[in-house]
Amino acid sequence: MDKDKIIEIANDVKNKSNKDLVVARDTLNEEHENTKQLVINLTKHMDVVKEYYDAINDEIGKRMNPWE
Repeated sequence: MDKDKIIEIANDVKNKSNKDLVVARDTLNEEHENTKQLVINLTKHMDVVKEYYDAINDEIGKRMNPWE
């Protein structure tokens, strides 16, 4: 189901058929789950990037000031 159809259904739920409501609900649920998984994957990626950044930055700090 395309975005415009979902918006149309959402803006007039009282007058839409059960079939339209169920299809729109299922489509939105799938979109929600996909988006949630993307956020989880991006969070894990950001954690790894931060870990690598910190390791590299710490090493640069040690090399710039070797007496500490």
